[in-house]
Amino acid sequence: MSDFRQINEAFIASPQIGLEDIAEAKARGVTLVINNRPDDEEPGQIAGDAIAAAAHAAGMDYRAIPVTHAGFGQGQVDAMADALASTDGPILAYCRSGTRSTLLWALAQAKQGVNPSVIASQAANGGYDVSPIRQLIDMLSAGR
Repeated sequence: MSDFRQINEAFIASPQIGLEDIAEAKARGVTLVINNRPDDEEPGQIAGDAIAAAAHAAGMDYRAIPVTHAGFGQGQVDAMADALASTDGPILAYCRSGTRSTLLWALAQAKQGVNPSVIASQAANGGYDVSPIRQLIDMLSAGR
């Protein structure tokens, strides 16, 4: 059963999704699924290839931008910004809890010049707290 959390009109974060969640994502108009979880992070986790195949079969694009315990790097922020800009429809990003997906989204939004307060408010609406990376958000936003 899905636990999709609407961050804004264009972005949904979620804990680990299952193959059955692809149909709900499609029904919500999702056009791109982003996997922010490395394969084999925990036993029994559905492999990214299986999610990718289900997403493609449902007519959605899929991208893997894994984030490990090592944290975020510039390459991941750039890849997320590119993914966010690649489609006009809603995007569903997932990881173990949805937190990494939301934090990476926040960094990509900041890189694009979105106001840090707006980013924090939208993340909070979905139940996520960006305060652990707020300084990075502020720095990326100011660098625009």
